Amino acid sequence: MGSKKKIQGWRKIAAAAWGSPNDPQIYGDLEIDATELLGFIGEARDKAQVPITVTTMAGKAIAKALGDHPDLNVRMYRGHFIQRDTVDIFFIVSAGQGSELSGVKVENADRKSAVEIARELRDRAQRIKTGDDTELGKTKKMISSTPRRLLKWSIRFSAWLTSDRDMDLKKQGLPRQAFGSAMITSVGMFGIQHAYAPLASYYRIPFLVLVSEVTEKAVVRDGQIVVRPILTLSATMDHRYIDGYHAARLATSARAYLEDPRTFEPPN
Repeated sequence: MGSKKKIQGWRKIAAAAWGSPNDPQIYGDLEIDATELLGFIGEARDKAQVPITVTTMAGKAIAKALGDHPDLNVRMYRGHFIQRDTVDIFFIVSAGQGSELSGVKVENADRKSAVEIARELRDRAQRIKTGDDTELGKTKKMISSTPRRLLKWSIRFSAWLTSDRDMDLKKQGLPRQAFGSAMITSVGMFGIQHAYAPLASYYRIPFLVLVSEVTEKAVVRDGQIVVRPILTLSATMDHRYIDGYHAARLATSARAYLEDPRTFEPPN
């Protein structure tokens, strides 16, 4: 089990004032000049032959930010922040020809290159779409067999076992820490330029990031108005974990990576 650190200060007050995140949600946006990012993606696709996307890169950026600031890579239980052993990012992916949503948790994402993450997402997403993902299949089977009137309490109990108590019940379709350290999803593929995603209580994560469509905008560079491709990341955060100071630290790390990924990534 990871080390414990007693919750203090503002976050102690926030934890006492609210329950699981249905109230303490706060929101923020981060605009990124995607010029270098798009160039890197194009090179990686050509050289590595992997379907690397803006969402892949944003997920890697989040992982790097949590790796840079491990004091924020925590889970909350009984008035304490418990350090997570690894930085794991949960990517929401489409299944059923886009009509359904599923997900892939990439473990140790801060230690993997963007290309490695893209390969893992490709392989797992393919297994999900073909129904060959054993772990996910057990989870879906359990959900489909649970009566709707019991599903709410079943989900809460499952989150308590696998997230709060840190139990691994993978054989029963309930993997340990199912949603990892943070979650990322995209609406850019649908042409949406700005939106927020809900932070459900059973996720047990401090924040969720939504990736928009990259669009051209007029910005000021060196006193001149120029057009640049701009990526907007919209975050929904649990205020019990994160306030403005913590969000700024994460945003600084994520921005540094996304605005110049070649500095942090190995040669393709």
